[in-house]
Amino acid sequence: MGADLKSVTASCTVLAVILLLCGGGAAVEEDENEFHGDYSKLSGIIIPGFASTQLRAWSILDCPYSPLDFNPLDLVWLDSTKLLSAVNCWFKCMVLDPYNETDHPECKSRPDSGLSAITELDPGYITGPLSTVWKEWLKWCVEFGIEANAIVAVPYDWRLSPTKLEERDLYFHKLKLTFETALKLRGGPSIVFAHSMGNNVFRYFLEWLRLEIAPKHYLEWLDQHIHAYFAVGAPLLGSVEAIKSTLSGVTFGLPVSEGTARLLSNSFASSLWLMPFSKNCKGDNTFWTHFSGGAAKKNKHVYHCTDEEYQSKYSGWPTNIINIEIPSPDGLDGYPSVTEAVKANMTNMECGLPTLLSFTARELADGTLFKAIKDYDPDSARMLHQLKKLYHDDPVMNPLTPWERPPIKNVFCIYGAHLKTEVGYYFAPSGKPYPDNWIITDIIYETEGSLVSRSGTVVDGNAGPITGDETVPYHSLSWCKNWLGPKVNITMAPQPEHDGSDVQIELNVEHEHGSDIIANMTKAPRVKYITFYEDSESIPGKRTAVWELDKANHRNIVRSPVLMRELWLQMWHDIQPGAKSKFVTKAKRGPLRDADCYWDYGKACCAWQEYCEYRYSFGDVHLGQSCRLRNTSANMLLQYI
Repeated sequence: MGADLKSVTASCTVLAVILLLCGGGAAVEEDENEFHGDYSKLSGIIIPGFASTQLRAWSILDCPYSPLDFNPLDLVWLDSTKLLSAVNCWFKCMVLDPYNETDHPECKSRPDSGLSAITELDPGYITGPLSTVWKEWLKWCVEFGIEANAIVAVPYDWRLSPTKLEERDLYFHKLKLTFETALKLRGGPSIVFAHSMGNNVFRYFLEWLRLEIAPKHYLEWLDQHIHAYFAVGAPLLGSVEAIKSTLSGVTFGLPVSEGTARLLSNSFASSLWLMPFSKNCKGDNTFWTHFSGGAAKKNKHVYHCTDEEYQSKYSGWPTNIINIEIPSPDGLDGYPSVTEAVKANMTNMECGLPTLLSFTARELADGTLFKAIKDYDPDSARMLHQLKKLYHDDPVMNPLTPWERPPIKNVFCIYGAHLKTEVGYYFAPSGKPYPDNWIITDIIYETEGSLVSRSGTVVDGNAGPITGDETVPYHSLSWCKNWLGPKVNITMAPQPEHDGSDVQIELNVEHEHGSDIIANMTKAPRVKYITFYEDSESIPGKRTAVWELDKANHRNIVRSPVLMRELWLQMWHDIQPGAKSKFVTKAKRGPLRDADCYWDYGKACCAWQEYCEYRYSFGDVHLGQSCRLRNTSANMLLQYI
């Protein structure tokens, strides 16, 4: 789900494109998706993920029995010292009213602004490195000579629903102004780089913008203000971790109980923004409904599911996402909603024995789960209220519907894969009072080729050949493959620097919309690869690519030097007037920075002699530090044209 505490939402990379500041050049005039102008004028817009923006107090709160109080502009998210010493005060400053998304009467918090709001959540000698979000990426940008005003962060209050973001903070109006200001300031369009829930925010912005400006100017505005969109770790069909947080709480490593984490999570309406949903169910087109008027407006957000939804299992997901073990019906007379759900599942039930209620992604997104347990769980009524008011009845769009390709000329979808990822849960009543009234009895993971329980038992389901990124299942991450054109070029290359001997390519692979496309290639053991799916035949006027990074964790993917390198090279390729293809070649990868050079003890010299040399500088403490790029190594970039 969205970047959390350790998440490294990245976006500076996107700015790699701005790297062109180091040598702005003419664009490829032959390709209509390319920016015709000086790339040194590009800006980078960073949209962080869930829990990746600092929140600061805007109240004066005296904390009894603690030497620490909260004063205006004090850090709330995240100040681990106050969390440990004044947890009750900290909770008041974080929690929201679940019905109207207002602050606690005694304390309110607001998002910080600027790049400092997203570099480190909890600055400090010890806590800083543990809560780094964008800091390493900014170092990359500085190293590549990117100007400070070329990077624009757009932090937001990640606790709020999309409608409240606009109602309270005018966030989407401000985001529109950010694009327009960047264009006026630097003279060129922007590169959007979003991570995790930041992609949900950007998607909503695009739909909000469609209703905000004249229809005939919508695409013109996008072409003028946005050159490319990099979607990293996007939960395109939601994340199962969101429903886990709703029913039992997810602490993300913070020193709080799961019950406290659940109370906080369920007060944040944004938690439902990450709810899993079915790829087979869509809402009405809000744009056309908005202008058509008439009776259609009354029911514009009702789900319309295809026949496939009811003919196939699990709403297209690997398995049922939530399974609840309900005790004998005789003991549930006080819970009418649970009893009703149990009776609907009595077909295979022995009298007096527990039954199992299972819920698909569709039944989570449409509220069936919460209706079934509303008399047993006091949070269900609140969740149903949020779900209907803030999502199903959203005036702009129902965010719990599958994504179509954004109408932006250049789209790059990037995510990690081949990691063990949670895809389903078994819950049972714990016998404890709320908020600890549910206990997880088992977890279902997707592994390559099979589904397994926490105990290691193989589970029936629709297991795929590829798994997710430890947080978001592959089924959700890879939905963007539907954005590719009818023919796709697939390239698989090692992630480290390489000479091209292990690069594998398949050209013009047929791609049917709605079906997954998998690289049928051989991997060497203990080698991490990056697999590129790139348009061979593009949607007219568009360019789309999907990058799968082996073993790249959801929360750390944007720390990856491999990701930064590939984005840098793709952007460098785009600025060259003599580029021979739409995408940068993958034939070879050499060092790009001094940090990429190292000492080869076997050969007693710096590795990659073609690019690196031994050059001692005062203060070097080991041989590898003295290996640096050759002064002429910039010529190596010519091979990527």
